[in-house]
Amino acid sequence: MFDAVVIGDANIDLVVPGCNQVPQPGQEILVDNIAMHVGGGAALFAVSLAKLGIRVAFNGVLGNDTHGRYIRERFAEYGIDTRMVQTSKEHNTGISIAFNPGSDRSFITYWGSNIELRFDNLDIEQIVQGSHVHLTGYKGKRNHEQYITLVKSLKDNGVTLSCDVGWDDSGEWDGGVFELMKYFDVFLMNETECFHYTGMENLGDSLRYMSAYCSHVVVKLGKEGAISVKNGIIKRLPGYVVEAVDTTGAGDSFNAGYLFGFLSGKDVETSMRYGNACGALSVSGFGGSTNTPTFDQLEQFIRDHQNIKQSIQS
Repeated sequence: MFDAVVIGDANIDLVVPGCNQVPQPGQEILVDNIAMHVGGGAALFAVSLAKLGIRVAFNGVLGNDTHGRYIRERFAEYGIDTRMVQTSKEHNTGISIAFNPGSDRSFITYWGSNIELRFDNLDIEQIVQGSHVHLTGYKGKRNHEQYITLVKSLKDNGVTLSCDVGWDDSGEWDGGVFELMKYFDVFLMNETECFHYTGMENLGDSLRYMSAYCSHVVVKLGKEGAISVKNGIIKRLPGYVVEAVDTTGAGDSFNAGYLFGFLSGKDVETSMRYGNACGALSVSGFGGSTNTPTFDQLEQFIRDHQNIKQSIQS
């Protein structure tokens, strides 16, 4: 049995810190460092959740190559079960190159084996070995029916469900997402995605609208923290003030902290505090999961910042 099964993308992130331009034809740019990390929203979430002490299994597709083996090895370091990970015969493992990750990031991305992940041919019996399932990779109309079929089957098997809806690269922001919300125990998104889907410009109005479809919605506000609605009650918690050096994976780290709280039976406010702390720690180091905490580190960070706050107030 697992505490949580994570379904979605995994790739290599090549992070180029301090580089704020892409080379022109015939040009070479020298940089101080290029670092390789595990990337992909689902993979970053899985690593961050495992570091907090949750027993995690990952379900996705990797290439039969050095990068795929690297990701499997990193997963193994954190005790993530990879028996559900498929190996592609057609594509290499995906790669994303991130330039200038401290500010307005630019990316060059090859999806690779991730494009083979389908939600209508997964082994349900394997997945429901976990008591909770976290889903990513929603593509609106392109995979809505696959998604609905999968989540219905998972709910019929008694698992709890969470989802980070993610960015709609089609630009449609289809209203089918509200049908999807009905099946989830926790539904997460960021502020921009929230406004695109609801068509509103006010967080309170947006949350009240979404709460008619899902009783537990969380909206990430970046450095401003997070806001949530659960059973009609809206709560907002400010973020922690830290120096950000790499915002890659900050939202996925928040998700891990929040869902760690949820899976541990904590209340919404505590879960948001965990999420904000994990997000803040994540942006303090290069790589999407390099600086995400263990549970002891999470508690220490929260205590330290509480002491700072009390010192300022006194």
